[in-house]
Amino acid sequence: MSNIDAINQAPAGVNRSPAASTLIGQKPSPWFNVLAGVVIVAGVIYSGIHLADDLSVVRDTRAYPYILLGIALLIALGFEFVNGFHDTANAVATVIYTNSMSPNLAVVWSGFFNFAGVLVSTGAVAFGIVSLLPVELILQVGSGAGFAMVFALLIAAILWNLGTWYFGLPSSSSHTLIGSIIGVGLMNQLMATNPSGTSGVDWGQATKIGETLLVSPLVGFSAAFLLLTLLKSTIKIPALYKEPDGNKPPPFLIRGLLILTCSGVSFFHGGNDGQKGMGLIMLILIGTVPTAYALNRTMHEADVSNFVAVSAQAQTALSHYGSGTAPADPHTAAMDVVRSRSATPQGVSALAALAESISIQVNQYHSIDKVPAGSMVNIRNDMYLVSEGLRFLGKSKSVHVSDADKTVLGAYKKQLDHSTKFIPTWVKVAVAIALGLGTMIGWKRIVVTVGERIGKTHLTYAQGASAEIVAMATIGAAEMYGLPVSTTHVLSSGVAGTMVANRSGLQWSTVRNLLMAWVLTLPVSIALAGSLYWLLRHFL
Repeated sequence: MSNIDAINQAPAGVNRSPAASTLIGQKPSPWFNVLAGVVIVAGVIYSGIHLADDLSVVRDTRAYPYILLGIALLIALGFEFVNGFHDTANAVATVIYTNSMSPNLAVVWSGFFNFAGVLVSTGAVAFGIVSLLPVELILQVGSGAGFAMVFALLIAAILWNLGTWYFGLPSSSSHTLIGSIIGVGLMNQLMATNPSGTSGVDWGQATKIGETLLVSPLVGFSAAFLLLTLLKSTIKIPALYKEPDGNKPPPFLIRGLLILTCSGVSFFHGGNDGQKGMGLIMLILIGTVPTAYALNRTMHEADVSNFVAVSAQAQTALSHYGSGTAPADPHTAAMDVVRSRSATPQGVSALAALAESISIQVNQYHSIDKVPAGSMVNIRNDMYLVSEGLRFLGKSKSVHVSDADKTVLGAYKKQLDHSTKFIPTWVKVAVAIALGLGTMIGWKRIVVTVGERIGKTHLTYAQGASAEIVAMATIGAAEMYGLPVSTTHVLSSGVAGTMVANRSGLQWSTVRNLLMAWVLTLPVSIALAGSLYWLLRHFL
């Protein structure tokens, strides 16, 4: 049964709209399938060769770590695959429904720009997601609890994304993953053996996510409504505001604009949402094969002297704000800074002590390549704690750091992040392929909803352009300012806004189902991930 047939035979209670257009139902071109197959095979070979090269330094001959690594990578890439069903499919809906591009070409085109966005991404979003996890689980990711955390949040996100996709409901993969992280954090706190066990939930960030869950659809709806209204009052070309005539493409300029905005949405999606699974994949790699991935092995002898010099300057800067004496256990004191997300004089002294210890060890081995396997994880954990501690110190309202010291500490933090927060190119390639493959296989359900089931009429050229322009601008601005905005929410609500502006009317049963799915995303993913974490903790 095709995806479209499955939609038309959806269970009672789910909106039954007219059958999808013949454009969506057309058979895929074998040439595009061949091209996609070549790209996928080439990507798999490239990723496999580089993974094997990285693992060549591992001396562990047991099969268990490699089996666990394979299962974990399949689950993580499975999340990105399902992510392609939702967010990437949103990007191609308007160009397909306005006949600007054929479905096959649109999917490949979007996949290319997603790939480009992933490749140029810095990894900041990836490790921003990781920093929301319970700190003790991040530092002990190779333990049973660490793997239970990663498996629980990824499986929960996949289950919710698959469920909403099955009913053709565009849902935010970002919010699903955030909800899963919160669920794991809450359950980790409930299962803690001592009252001081931390949940790892950043409630400030969770509140911010909740606010954008409400605000981003309003932004998409309002901006697209205003843009289409402005276009109708200034550009008097009747053809722009009519449904496509059969398979006839739109006028040249509007077609170019639609393709440009599709490219922009895909690129920004790859650069932002495409990173979500990368940080988790790195946690998996660190947990299973720390010898290869705990530290960035590109730091060689030429970099060590610079690292030691910057570290000495940072220790001097930190001494200006510490309590004067280092705590007996600086590692635990630094962990408290990260747990509480606030800096104290004693915590600053702990960061300085850890910075000195790191500098001594790195200088002793002269190169990351020469660090013994047994010391890899310890050095990496200390670097992670100091880097995160410096982040919270920079935001502290109780400890006022001078501009000159902020510059010194910023340079040191950059050195630490280069050593611990890195993403190999093969991981980016694997994620980009998973996203693209997911789009190619699962795009129809979401595209049909966006193109035909939100409004009562077919999407017009101007409506498609307005929704895509708003989505591209909003996501681009969110990327610039680090705001958690959902591609799915902005684009879907943007299409609804254009329908109202065009007086086309909305299919309220679909709108109701969309809103319900968006509202339920966080609580359901929290409950799913928390339950799975509790269950997996009893087996891992």
